[in-house]
Amino acid sequence: MRLEGKTALVTGAAGGIGSATAQRFAREGAKVILADLDPEGCRKVLDGIVAAGGNGSAHGADRTDEAQVIGLFGEALERHGRLDILVNIAGGDVEPAASVEEIDVERMSRNIDMNLKSCILCCREAAKIMKPQGYGRIVNMSSLVYRGSPAQFSYSASKGGVFSFTRSIALALGGFNITANALAPAIIEVDAFQRALGPERWKAMAEATAARYPLGRIGTPDDVASAALFLASDEASFITGQLLEISGGARL
Repeated sequence: MRLEGKTALVTGAAGGIGSATAQRFAREGAKVILADLDPEGCRKVLDGIVAAGGNGSAHGADRTDEAQVIGLFGEALERHGRLDILVNIAGGDVEPAASVEEIDVERMSRNIDMNLKSCILCCREAAKIMKPQGYGRIVNMSSLVYRGSPAQFSYSASKGGVFSFTRSIALALGGFNITANALAPAIIEVDAFQRALGPERWKAMAEATAARYPLGRIGTPDDVASAALFLASDEASFITGQLLEISGGARL
């Protein structure tokens, strides 16, 4: 198993991508620390992991709140003794279809807080644990729209920031045997999209999008989890500061 003996903290663990990643890491031998705004959702995912023979812990935490982030990492260290892997998945877009003229300060700030500020805070606390260990793997969640988007202005800005921040900590932490990389998924089939759009609109969008991708389908949470697993494993020990697009060839 690729993560045997490792301890991994996965944020957004109650969501589609986060739960798939936590489950995959557990199957590969990791103790998994699940964190999410939805503690009950985390516990349900953890129950499934334990039922399958894995182990870990579940925590409710708002990653945009500095005190809660500090508490999360402190509790994780106290309970598990170390932290080998951090996967920052939690995030979202609260301003997905505004025009440039309609950018709202409150929603803009929320996007930056959810996606960029939270990532920075978690990486800061992880570095405090990983540097003394002389080992760490950090995987952050960017997005394919890090390149820019005609409809997701503050979201794409926050995800571009995640990539540049990831490169920065890769430079700063490499000497301590800590790698830092980012994932950039295209559209992924998760419940959040289906709830936001409704079944009919989601189906139409998914089919139209899949037709544009060279591989002819949209992504699944397991596609993202597999990429996160690779970057978190020692198979990727000489890869740092990179962004891996999970897009079915969408940007070719």
